[in-house]
Amino acid sequence: MSHWRAKPWAGFFAVIAVFALVLSACGGGGAKTTEQPKTTAPTAENKPVKGGTFTFAETSDIITLNPAFINDVPSADAAFFINAPLYDMDNKGQPIVSQWSLAAEPFQVQNGGTTYIVKLKPNLKWSDGQPLTADDVAWSANVIANKDLGSPLVSYFDQVKQAKALDPTTVEFDLKKVYAPFVANVLMGAWVMPKHLLENVPVKDLQKNPYGTDPAKTLSSGPWVWTKWVQKQYLEFEVNPNYWGPQPNIQKIVYKIYADQNTAVQALLKGDVDMFNGIPVPSLPAVESNKNITLVNQPGPSWDYLGLNFKGSNFPQFGNQSPFAGIKTRQAIAYAINRDEIIKQVIKGYAQPIDSPFLPTNWAYKAGAAVTYSYDPEKAKQLLAEDGWKMGPDGYLYKNGHRFEFTLQYNTGNLRRQQVSAIIQQELKDVGIKVNIQALDFSTWIDQWINPGKGQAILLGWYGGLDPDNEQIFSSKYFPPNGQNWGWYTDKEIDALWEQGNSTTDITQRKEIYAQIAQKISTDLPYIFLWQLNIIGGYNKRVHWQPEDAPFQALPYAYFWHIQNWWVSPQS
Repeated sequence: MSHWRAKPWAGFFAVIAVFALVLSACGGGGAKTTEQPKTTAPTAENKPVKGGTFTFAETSDIITLNPAFINDVPSADAAFFINAPLYDMDNKGQPIVSQWSLAAEPFQVQNGGTTYIVKLKPNLKWSDGQPLTADDVAWSANVIANKDLGSPLVSYFDQVKQAKALDPTTVEFDLKKVYAPFVANVLMGAWVMPKHLLENVPVKDLQKNPYGTDPAKTLSSGPWVWTKWVQKQYLEFEVNPNYWGPQPNIQKIVYKIYADQNTAVQALLKGDVDMFNGIPVPSLPAVESNKNITLVNQPGPSWDYLGLNFKGSNFPQFGNQSPFAGIKTRQAIAYAINRDEIIKQVIKGYAQPIDSPFLPTNWAYKAGAAVTYSYDPEKAKQLLAEDGWKMGPDGYLYKNGHRFEFTLQYNTGNLRRQQVSAIIQQELKDVGIKVNIQALDFSTWIDQWINPGKGQAILLGWYGGLDPDNEQIFSSKYFPPNGQNWGWYTDKEIDALWEQGNSTTDITQRKEIYAQIAQKISTDLPYIFLWQLNIIGGYNKRVHWQPEDAPFQALPYAYFWHIQNWWVSPQS
């Protein structure tokens, strides 16, 4: 999902982002058709080679590479190069043991699904040469589960009663109860952190620790090490000389930051970067006509929404009450926004509207379960009147002497959200709601507004995880800083349904529970659900891969699919 998709301080586990939800800075906006990337098969003249530099473009800087605190796509993209997962995934999103996973064999499930046993490879190392053991894994899990840490990932770990090392290569996770998302969110999504480096840091101080923000003080368990960060400009990664797995082909990776999507596309067209995974629709013809670029354009696990804040203290101009408190008011906003026309005019058809957080491409989706809000401004006006709003002489609605006015935030550099926010501003004005627009640097926005839960309304996206569980963003158990419910939304009935959905591993039962959630949450509308996006990535043809290693968009982070095996031709 797009806003930020998936932890900081000292080494432990960070579910963060790999396969969990993270906030999306860029998102998609891609083509309607699905295309497989054209691959360059190795020949006698074109075999995998060691060395070279792979440069990719981003439009936002990172916030931290500490796995415990990562919950945005830019940070997760960078952290991907220096962290090895416990379990890898196959091209269907299923857990596997691979040459890059920390696990040596499939996990064992015991005690009716409340105990998981994980066996690690015996030769694991950190980039400082110290052994990576079961102690690191267990310590990381226990620290993230500690609410004093303030990790946004705590919802994935708070069902862990205890993690313990049975021996140097065996970890036992004892859960409080059956927790169905555990495999996807923890065993596949977790990144381990170095106990030997961070165990003496008080938990409450871990977020301020330079681990995750200082390359010299951040270790790697993955194929590359983080060597440099020039804020707002670039990050660099070099091959990890102490990596325990097969050495990657590409020697150096550069994460280059551009002001917006247009400048990033220009860099791709000129060959200044080898990849950009956020090509906006208006730039698509230019990219398609460039013979040096391979496009990967498919629906992804990414969706946009208009998030509403329910915490009264964020609305001092409204008497410290949220103007979104009334359900009819929220439904009116949904009716006032013409999603179909925005998809047609702005996204050029390369998205499909959604009515709940369950995407049509996910197994939990049930057609017809959610309420659909077709564009109907007259219905919107009727609902607003029924909720007590009265039109004032300035053309805006008032209640209790306060004008219906709020600020809608989005991230600078995202051209789609810039256009969409302007349309929403006009469409809500048409029904009597004043919207002020504020564009913010993505990393600053997330750090200072989103994570503390201060934004009045946000236009953002989630880069989704493998499991349909969204308890961490909608449950009243997970307000900031211990969770990702930044809108401070509360509904006890929906809270209970999320727990029911997590408490059974029966797929049929889970799907029925999520259908109930879809109906209730699309009626109550903590978000105005907007659309699922295609994601368009462009790759310079100097980047090569075998067919089985070709990037794709359908799964989280598959745009770097098996990048350890990619290789690059010398730049001309």
